[in-house]
Amino acid sequence: MLVEVCANSLQSALNAERGNADRIELCSELAVGGVTPSYGLLKAVREQVSIPVHVLIRPRSGDFTYSDVEFDIMLEDIRLCVDLGFDGIVSGALHKDFQVDRERTGRLVEAAGKLRFTFHRAFDWVVDPIEALKELEGLGVDTILSSGQRQSALEGMPLLRALHENAVNCTIMPGGGIRVENAENFKNAGFAAVHLSGTSFLPTLGRAPKVSMNSPAFLRDGEIAVSDDAAIAQIVKVVK
Repeated sequence: MLVEVCANSLQSALNAERGNADRIELCSELAVGGVTPSYGLLKAVREQVSIPVHVLIRPRSGDFTYSDVEFDIMLEDIRLCVDLGFDGIVSGALHKDFQVDRERTGRLVEAAGKLRFTFHRAFDWVVDPIEALKELEGLGVDTILSSGQRQSALEGMPLLRALHENAVNCTIMPGGGIRVENAENFKNAGFAAVHLSGTSFLPTLGRAPKVSMNSPAFLRDGEIAVSDDAAIAQIVKVVK
C-alpha cells in the first residue's frame, strides 16, 4: 500500500522520507487545506528529497472556483513544477454549483503533461461523486484524494468503498484523519494508497507571545479575503 504524506515544509518532507513514506504531497498552510508552496521550498525539496514528490497547485484558500488571473497563476506554477522535474501535480477546479469544472481541470491535466495528476479534496464538495469520478477518469486524472465527503476518511468509508468499486483507471486515495489507530482499516478495505500528514506540534518559543498572529476570522470556505480598494482609498485620503 502506498503511503503519501502531506508535507508543509522542508523538514516535514525530510521527516516523511526518513519515516519511509512512499511519496510526498508538498504544500504550505495545512490549516486552510494547503496552498501552493513557494519557489524556495520547491527548489529545496527537489534538491534534498529523493522519494517522489507531488506538488499542490492551489493559489489561495477558500473555494475551488478561480478567476482568470488565478487560473493563469495555476498554469504557470504547474509549468514551473514540470521544469523543476517533480513527479506529480495535485489540483483541480469546480464550478460554483459544485460540479467539476471539466474545461479548466482538463487544462490543468494537460499542463501537467507526463506528470501524474491527483484531483484534490475539492472532490469532497461535488454533488454527484460517482458521476464526478467518471468525468475525472475521462480527463485523464490518475488519483482522487477524498475523505468520502465526511470530516474523516473513516466516517466516509461507505462512499470511498463505492468510489473504489466504480473506479476503472483512477486510484481512490482516502485522506483525512488517517492515523496509526485506523490506517489498517483502509488496507483491509482494499485501497491501494492512503494520504496523511502525520503531524506533531513542536514548541519553538520559550513563552507565549503577547499577541497572536493567527486570525480565525479568515478561515472561510465560501468567502475569500481580498484587499478593498475603496477602503484603502479612504484611508489614504485621511492620512495624506
